[in-house]
Amino acid sequence: MSEAQSYDVVVVGSGAAGAMAALRSADNGLSVLLIEKAHKFGGTSATSGGVMWIPNHGLNQEGDSREQVLDYLAAVTSGPVNPERLHAYVDEAPKMLRYLKSTGVEVMAAAWPDYFPDKPGARADRSVIAPTFDGRRLGDDRYYLMREQYNRFKLFHRYTMDLTETFSLMMQHKGWRGTAAKMITRYWTDFSTRRLSGRDRRFTQGAALMGAVFKQVFDRGIELRLETGLEELAVDASGTVTGVTVSSHGRRYDIQARHGVILAAGGFEWNQQLRDRFYPVPGMTRHSSTPEDANRGEALIAAEKIGASTEHTEEGWWIPTMTLPMPNASNFHEIHQAAFDVGRPWSVCVNRNGVRFVDEATGYDSFGQAMVRDHLATGTNMPCWLIFDAKFRRKFSAGGLMPTVHTPDRKIPADWWDHYVWRADTVEALAAKINVPVAALARTVANMNGYAKTGVDPEFGRGGNIYDRFFGDPTVTPNPNLGPIDTAPYYAVPINNGDLGTKGGIRADARARVLDGEGKPIPNLYAAGNCSGNPFGNVYPGAGGTIGPAMTFGYVAANDIAERTGNARAAE
Repeated sequence: MSEAQSYDVVVVGSGAAGAMAALRSADNGLSVLLIEKAHKFGGTSATSGGVMWIPNHGLNQEGDSREQVLDYLAAVTSGPVNPERLHAYVDEAPKMLRYLKSTGVEVMAAAWPDYFPDKPGARADRSVIAPTFDGRRLGDDRYYLMREQYNRFKLFHRYTMDLTETFSLMMQHKGWRGTAAKMITRYWTDFSTRRLSGRDRRFTQGAALMGAVFKQVFDRGIELRLETGLEELAVDASGTVTGVTVSSHGRRYDIQARHGVILAAGGFEWNQQLRDRFYPVPGMTRHSSTPEDANRGEALIAAEKIGASTEHTEEGWWIPTMTLPMPNASNFHEIHQAAFDVGRPWSVCVNRNGVRFVDEATGYDSFGQAMVRDHLATGTNMPCWLIFDAKFRRKFSAGGLMPTVHTPDRKIPADWWDHYVWRADTVEALAAKINVPVAALARTVANMNGYAKTGVDPEFGRGGNIYDRFFGDPTVTPNPNLGPIDTAPYYAVPINNGDLGTKGGIRADARARVLDGEGKPIPNLYAAGNCSGNPFGNVYPGAGGTIGPAMTFGYVAANDIAERTGNARAAE
């Protein structure tokens, strides 16, 4: 094996976990190769909201503490959790963030409530984001090679939006038209970039975070190989992982890893066979909202072949999604998230019996868990139905169906009606169209109209906590999440149980070391991000509950390798 094919550390996957693992390893004085099977780097993280849940982060934050965080996590976790790994996350996440800032990556706290705001220890300031990043700083030969945000996260499928702009446009806040005009003007007056590419140089949300991190990766000269996928892990006679076998355009070759392989290659949500094996209600790969056919569980499969064990594989990071044809290509489909749409006023979600099953404004992961529970109990969920009236239609999106200010009914393509979107002049007629029991749906809507008057949902408590209300409509009283469904025409769209990735995968310990069936570390093998089991078990504690642990355990893995090899950097 040539020297060029030998590195101290090989990192598999270029999302948040892999980028952090590579960055920290390089700063610890180790030679690093970062491989990515896709044509573009940044992983699923680059297409995400880019939020990190970092409790006790200390960014202009007062009152949070290790004890308060652990109280909150103890209150919300219900399934099996490795306490040592959970505690390691709570302790190491603030250190990781301090290190990230020290490299030059800007971060700031966001006022985003924890997903279980009524539980002891909950707060509304643990989510951390990166400000807008100028993609051209990566170099004109690289900025268009980072994975791009979905069209659904852009205004008119072109103009990137930060979180503030997103919520301004989503809620049609005062001045939202001016916000849109500024975004459009900013794009078209960027003449130098328009000559280079149609891509907006403004990297926002997940692209902002990953752009800023990869600026540091490239500044350190870390080698990144695209279109290079993991095939197998190499193991010597003692059971120590010594490297990887990869493939690139059909050519297989070996790469030696002298001190460690860090698996950070995403989950298995695009592998139907693994979904069927692990999930109690498998769902369909195509309902996932992650990059199409990207995360197929290659790291999990390779690790299991050499004896690795798994954990938390029965759960995904759920999010409600809906399907629409691609613009100007009706034979192809796009998946659209409906995370907040399902909890807006003037709407209700029902199963195929016409019955509610959840507080629709709850956190999107909890919404998905409720879909699974209801389907196991009734067999009439997945998909469920989002029912709404003309008032909702005027103001809010329903997944990919934009409000009437953007897409009035007359502009909806003919092939959408009664296939992707249903409309009727009465609730009863709508129920008949979507094959939901007429009396049951009429009763559900009548109940919701009564709740809208009192402001109290006695069934599920919709709008009864700070998280629900955070994404409600403050102009609607007495409850921003409840409004009467009473203005024709009435609409329905099917909602699937999509995901942001998988919650479970390779079992790893508090030092991110991969464990075998007996709970012993497999020498030189580490895992971080969605290819590994998350530290929270079956719970999504707050916005950024995926990327926070991904980056933290990428950081932890790099530090463990450095400590073993005498390359440890002083604690940040």
